[in-house]
Amino acid sequence: MDAERAHHLSLTALRWLDSVPLLGRLLRLICGTGTVRPVEALGLPFPNRVGLAAGFDKNGVGVRALSNLGFGHIEVGTITAHAQPGNDRPRLFRLRDNVAILNRMGFNNDGCRQASFNIATERKRIASLPQRQRPVVGINIGKTKVVDAADAVADYAASTRALAPLADYLVINVSSPNTPGLRDLQSVSSLEPIIEAVRSTAAEVVPAPRSTLGHVPLLVKIAPDLADDDVLDICDLALRTGVDGLITTNTTIDRSVLAGSEADFAAGQAGGISGRPLADRSLEVLRLVRAHVGQDLTVISVGGVADANDARARLAAGADLVQVYSEMIYSGPFFPGRVIRGLEPNRLLTRGTGGA
Repeated sequence: MDAERAHHLSLTALRWLDSVPLLGRLLRLICGTGTVRPVEALGLPFPNRVGLAAGFDKNGVGVRALSNLGFGHIEVGTITAHAQPGNDRPRLFRLRDNVAILNRMGFNNDGCRQASFNIATERKRIASLPQRQRPVVGINIGKTKVVDAADAVADYAASTRALAPLADYLVINVSSPNTPGLRDLQSVSSLEPIIEAVRSTAAEVVPAPRSTLGHVPLLVKIAPDLADDDVLDICDLALRTGVDGLITTNTTIDRSVLAGSEADFAAGQAGGISGRPLADRSLEVLRLVRAHVGQDLTVISVGGVADANDARARLAAGADLVQVYSEMIYSGPFFPGRVIRGLEPNRLLTRGTGGA
């Protein structure tokens, strides 16, 4: 089946199961048993350290359904200020031999206004869950494709105004390779005004944040393809501007991580690669970031996490939280629970800015 069609069908099936009370509880019992291992990060109570990365639920329609699989947090998005169809199909490909995904979706989503309605509905739905099972809801925002780079600050601010009141934490995405010019915004001179605009707008529209930090926690998601010096520059910027954390890393445009005939196929295709081939560089960037920022920032590691051993390695390297996505496509709905249950029991910790 076409990869994108399969994706939509799987999310629709999960939502349908969740909508039937007995089936929803059965799904949580089967997949989510033993996944409540509370930890505090970003001034928020997470049910566990493992979350779903942005990209699976782009419009925030399946937060509670996805939490039935055991995830401690769901990162919705990427959402843009204006609705957009994304890039032409086909735009999502399985690279089975490499256990990877190639995508050039292009931030296809219904826009921040519709997403705000969806997420508000989902927040009401997760409120029916026991407190310890309620997932943290992150919202990942990006630049609308048709908006010029010169107007990016206003575009991010517009998304923030609509979505910050519904977000447990916000993520600025300037690292997807699938929107022309977006990665240029990772330069310090371009990123700093975006950070300031998002922070000030969130403070304006959220007088009583859910986080004990006293504001909506803000993170920046960075690319694995940045040179190490550029990664350190973003770390310094984050520390200087009061960003609460970094997400390391987004998809890669480096085709050398692939092997076999799929490497030849990917060489002729646009888009970013996720999954197991990303693991080495993602871990490398994680170590670089943690060594540079110490305990002053919360770090979420994503990219190539294939099992509990990988998740433990990320935590040992300094990650506070771990996110997964591509591996679930290959390992199925039981994968999140296996990873979470495979981690050592966590005790509640509080670190610096709220990292655990």
